[in-house]
Amino acid sequence: MMDFEEYREKYYTDPAPEPRFNFSGILGITLYYKDYPAALDFFRQVFGEPGYVEGQYTHGWQVGNGWLTVFPAKAGSPTNIEVPIYVQTVEEVDRLYAAFIAAGAEGNSPVDTLMYVPVRMTVVTDPFGVQFALVAER
Repeated sequence: MMDFEEYREKYYTDPAPEPRFNFSGILGITLYYKDYPAALDFFRQVFGEPGYVEGQYTHGWQVGNGWLTVFPAKAGSPTNIEVPIYVQTVEEVDRLYAAFIAAGAEGNSPVDTLMYVPVRMTVVTDPFGVQFALVAER
């Protein structure tokens, strides 16, 4: 595996382009599932009970300073999407991976690699086809 400096020289733009906007971050993601009850059950198994419930169809889990919100879909479930979830330690990547797998997701074991910076990561796919990248900086 190449070291971080070699990786940075190979893939980063230098000088970095000026941002067009003054972003604060992405404060959440909303996913729509056709099999809503099964999706709620899956996320409860992974994250526990939702921290936000509004009526019958709005359920949200706080993930860091953002929210993962799940709604029912009229047709289909999300496709061709990857949701990055950053955790604070490499051990948390392994624990979160185990929770996703126990709930029915599929994926390869976490590995140490380079992705913008040195990280421990894995990608898991929920039973409905949505991919989650589980990541912690090393």
